[in-house]
Amino acid sequence: SSRSLAADKESGFQPLFNGKDMSGWQLRHPDGHKSWTVLPGGILKNTVEKGGPHGTDLVTDQKFWNFTVRYEYMTPDGSNSGFYLRGRHEIQILGDHKSGALSKGCNGALYNFKAPDKFVTKPAGEWQTVEATMIGDRITVILNGVKIHDNVECRKATGAEIDKNIDEPGPIFLQGDHGTVSFRNMRIKELP
Repeated sequence: SSRSLAADKESGFQPLFNGKDMSGWQLRHPDGHKSWTVLPGGILKNTVEKGGPHGTDLVTDQKFWNFTVRYEYMTPDGSNSGFYLRGRHEIQILGDHKSGALSKGCNGALYNFKAPDKFVTKPAGEWQTVEATMIGDRITVILNGVKIHDNVECRKATGAEIDKNIDEPGPIFLQGDHGTVSFRNMRIKELP
């Protein structure tokens, strides 16, 4: 049946976010503005109002080396966030559906390092799906069902990173200081 196939595809994945509270996560700066809330339906939302205080980045307690991570996110137009692999390599999140322009800073880019191969951003208010795999120093990203980075070598931290120790395991890190973003269904599978 198709149901067991779907279950097989998820085999070995552990939730990064339990959908109920922030256990397993910590603010990058413990005294930072608490901009994250857990909403019904298992949604983790960062709210940053124009002119209000900056938000604070969120980091997993656990560190990872080789893995596949899956997650969904949604932004309003113009909002800016990021999902960091090992806390050092940012997959850009940007509400830029209206621009349609590829760049090293557009939605789905390996920030400041490589533009996506295709522009597949969905409109504001729609959930976007990501599957990212990092093995050694190589990154593959599937955004909204389209492979936008294929085994790309990335030997440097991409900015705002937790540190520059690219040869060490690191956490998953959600950028909270720029803009409003919601995440759900975050899960990870560690690879050998």
